[in-house]
Amino acid sequence: MNPNAAQLWTAPRWALALLLACLGMLGPFAVDTYLPAFGSMARALDATPAEMQQTLSAYLFGFALMNLFHGALADSFGRRPVILWGVAVFTVASIGCALSQTIWQLIGFRAMQGLATGAGIVVSRAVIRDMFPQDEAQRVMSQVTIFFGVAPAIAPIIGAQLYVHLSWQAVFWFLALVGLALWIANWRLMPETLHKDAMQPFNVRNLMAGYAELLGDKRFIPLALASGVPFNGMFLYVLSAPAFLGDVLGMAPTEFFWFFCCAIAGIMGGAWVSGRLAGKMKPRRQIRHGFVIMVVVSVANVVLNVLFAPQPWWALPLIGLFAFGWSLMVPVVTIMVLDLAPERRGMASSLQAVTGSMANALVAGVLSPLVMHSAVALAVTSLALMSIGLGSWWLYKRLVGKPLEVHAE
Repeated sequence: MNPNAAQLWTAPRWALALLLACLGMLGPFAVDTYLPAFGSMARALDATPAEMQQTLSAYLFGFALMNLFHGALADSFGRRPVILWGVAVFTVASIGCALSQTIWQLIGFRAMQGLATGAGIVVSRAVIRDMFPQDEAQRVMSQVTIFFGVAPAIAPIIGAQLYVHLSWQAVFWFLALVGLALWIANWRLMPETLHKDAMQPFNVRNLMAGYAELLGDKRFIPLALASGVPFNGMFLYVLSAPAFLGDVLGMAPTEFFWFFCCAIAGIMGGAWVSGRLAGKMKPRRQIRHGFVIMVVVSVANVVLNVLFAPQPWWALPLIGLFAFGWSLMVPVVTIMVLDLAPERRGMASSLQAVTGSMANALVAGVLSPLVMHSAVALAVTSLALMSIGLGSWWLYKRLVGKPLEVHAE
């Protein structure tokens, strides 16, 4: 923790949480906002469905690749420059997307967006731990999750309205305006939270030593998997929403918002409770409660789908309850990951983000297309993904044998 933290940010804690959450929202906005305009973009750019899919793949690849380095750069040059450069590049790339005349230009600028977007997501976690001790950091992380929870719901709504009333280019002009507003806000408000004595040398030897230190820590991979993989038990349903809601549950497109309402309410509710419990409940116990909720919900989901034809009135609330359990425990696990290497929190955040994005990509590209048309297959796959996270948490506890030491610096 930065010893001068109290002087660096004197505004209310929630204001910093909101600023950091907006940085994290760039990712969902960049993915979800342009999806309603897919068809129109394909016709305008004379692109095939496979080529349009590459606009998403290029973004995800760039996002995963650069996530390896955002944190290391922030550990060496400071949090503020990496955030400002990342948002600036995202803004320029969004303008490039809006002006694209061919599908390959669009794919290139989408890759550029992906390379830049992760800066806000990765570095914001390190900023939180720079500024607050463990209990306070958990509360702020929970507030960020609450604010962040609305992004996946409102992004496609905004994108659809822009596309219907203006054009597909308006979606990317909107993203450019969001990027510009965020750049100005961070330029004016975001302090440099990394203490000068904590800056790491930027050279290949030091970077490789840092990656080796983290990946060689027997606690890191289990903790990263415990935070990133269970999310996909819910994300699987988000990715499969058109087939699951329309074909399996028989819901009309105008009714799809109920699904997103349940999922977002679960995320925001769990995050709110997590923040309230910070400092009042031991971290391990809170994580256990989160996993217990996910286990009970996942098993119930499988049993109900095997025994009965799926119905929206019980299928959707179960997804919301699962999201509640995940968001109850994930702020705690994230803080634990960052505290594995207090001098390299940016790098730890990067590797945690890479772990999560790789899991997301696997679910999006492989699992979701295989199971999206079967309620039973979706439920079983969701249970399996949650079980990987649970097994990782069990392995972490076996390896450590005692609670993780809290670092105050």
